[in-house]
Amino acid sequence: MTKQVPSVSVTYARNGGSTRSNELGMRVMQERAYEKRGEQYLLIKSPPASGKSRALMFIALDKLHNQGLRKAIITVPEKSIGSSFADEPLSKFGFWTDWQVVPKWNLCNAPGEDGSKAASVGTFLTSEDRILVCPHATFRNAIEKFGVDAFDDCLIAVDEFHHVSANPDNKLGGQLAELIARDKVHVVAMTGSYFRGDAEAVLLPHDEAKFDTVTYTYYEQLNGYKYLKALDIGYYFYTGPYSDDILKVLDPHEKTIIHIPNVNSRESTKQKHKEVEHILEELGDWQGTDPATGFQLVKTSDGRVLRIADLVDDDAAKRDKVSAALKDPTQKNNRDHVDIIIALGMAKEGFDWIWCEHALTVGYRSSLTEIVQIIGRATRDAEGKTRSRFTNLIAEPDASEEAVTEAVNDTLKAIAASLLMEQVLAPRFNFTPKTTTSGPQVGFDYGEDGYDPTKCNVGFNEDSGQFQIEIKGLAEPKTKEAERICQEDLNEVITAFVQDKTTIERGLFDKELVPEELTQGRMGKIIKDKYPELDTEDQEAVRQNAIAALNLTQKAKEVALSDPSAEGMGSNALIQGVRKFAMDVRELDIDLIDRINPFSEAYAILAKTMSEESLKQVQAVISAKKVQLTPEEARDLAKRALKFKQERGRLPSITSPDAWEKKMAEGVAFLARMKQEAANG
Repeated sequence: MTKQVPSVSVTYARNGGSTRSNELGMRVMQERAYEKRGEQYLLIKSPPASGKSRALMFIALDKLHNQGLRKAIITVPEKSIGSSFADEPLSKFGFWTDWQVVPKWNLCNAPGEDGSKAASVGTFLTSEDRILVCPHATFRNAIEKFGVDAFDDCLIAVDEFHHVSANPDNKLGGQLAELIARDKVHVVAMTGSYFRGDAEAVLLPHDEAKFDTVTYTYYEQLNGYKYLKALDIGYYFYTGPYSDDILKVLDPHEKTIIHIPNVNSRESTKQKHKEVEHILEELGDWQGTDPATGFQLVKTSDGRVLRIADLVDDDAAKRDKVSAALKDPTQKNNRDHVDIIIALGMAKEGFDWIWCEHALTVGYRSSLTEIVQIIGRATRDAEGKTRSRFTNLIAEPDASEEAVTEAVNDTLKAIAASLLMEQVLAPRFNFTPKTTTSGPQVGFDYGEDGYDPTKCNVGFNEDSGQFQIEIKGLAEPKTKEAERICQEDLNEVITAFVQDKTTIERGLFDKELVPEELTQGRMGKIIKDKYPELDTEDQEAVRQNAIAALNLTQKAKEVALSDPSAEGMGSNALIQGVRKFAMDVRELDIDLIDRINPFSEAYAILAKTMSEESLKQVQAVISAKKVQLTPEEARDLAKRALKFKQERGRLPSITSPDAWEKKMAEGVAFLARMKQEAANG
């Protein structure tokens, strides 16, 4: 096993803010959502465990009692999540009424298949009762059976909204589009991981524009906890069967959820039960099964008996017994109820085990949404739990392996996921152009020396978890939509960028790379494709904001990792890192930010985690497919050369010592050659 180097470690202030309630019994996120209760279409983007279910209860009750809606239908992806919407005595905490669901209308608890209960939805619609909870499958079937107009004047609340997509094959997505087009319902959509860069768009842009968004960031959530202070995220490489190496990253003293690899993945031995047995053997001597819970009992070398829940077992009766024991409400606050959970497809979203300190995932997961959901299992706040971690265990590329390219792809995707998580966990960036009239903004702390009118300043607001950073030469968004993207969607843009294969391959392994080829070229193209409706000025403003957010997080990480006094890359270390970088450079301007390779820090970590031999092999695989300039890239370079000419009064020179200027000149020359060849026939 190679050295363990967490790729990112984040430390938070633990100020208790996110868990405190107001006079109506609402936490910060719930209060923020409730303020927008009058909106017809509302999207709540907020991390796991931040209280989205209860936020919906407050909003739904107001819509039923004060906004004239006749019914509220809450739909969840799987039956187990239905319990999040069980009765709540809200008035006990200050609200004006309670949340009550008549037992027969919580269809998640009803017997039968999820999709077979559509008739019950019809009965509910004509009944006196007002609140229904059902699985997504039931809701889909009910719309097919009764049509969208049957739901007029209802609130439709979609939990775990990332399950919906604009793909024509996604029935729920299509039905939602029909409901929005009819415009007779209210919709509240909730998700902890809304990555439209993840395979499919969730909503079509014209539908999404109708939604008002409530955003509550991971930073605000974790910073406001009482107990949990630090979160580590790391990827580690192993050779041979993973079960031989698992104890190098699995600490039996930590409450852990292990997700073993999907049977179709490279890391799987294709014998999932043997893998579970092997993990149990590695942990100690099997002592039998607890008759009450079905948990496996394993005695470790230091004499402790571990209680292990096996959710991989194919015997439905056994698995249901274990699953029921894990959900036992009387054990929710008992830290000693279970020690380790081993799962394959279960125990992800909506699975609530507050004591989990380590989410250990074997094999690469292709969906960022899934990774965010898995990490969410370890980010619950619980007494005595001060640190938690997510580990992704990945097979090293092996010289004898034919699938070396696949191994390389997995490695790149894991790095992309880790870069994105750094962005998701960081405070929010607000960038403003530095001008002669710039001044300090209210509520922001500008460090020991305060605001300096002669410099580019970095301000931080601890309460809202937001940076205010001045950058010279920064383009400002002109339209409301571009402004919204810079405010709400930078992580979406960064997701698309770090998941772009060519971008990450070249960023990590191309020794001759000119960073602007990525920061201006690739990022520019991604934004053009993603937001074709924006004009070129707005596209450029979005590009600059996205690259600044990504590169400043990377620079801050570099400072934090190189400074032994910075405890983890924490809220404080991150703030200091951004400040230190801004102070160390002569001037924080957009050209300087564009000249930073966004992947250089990730490479430094990769070089520490992967064996030198494997690293060379990966490099060779990627170098072998070096790409030539495409006509489209050449055209983009020529456009940038034109801008260069307007600014400098001359075209870029092919002999320039500046690598980016030379690259633009190559683009112009490439186009000239193409024209010449076309003319010569």
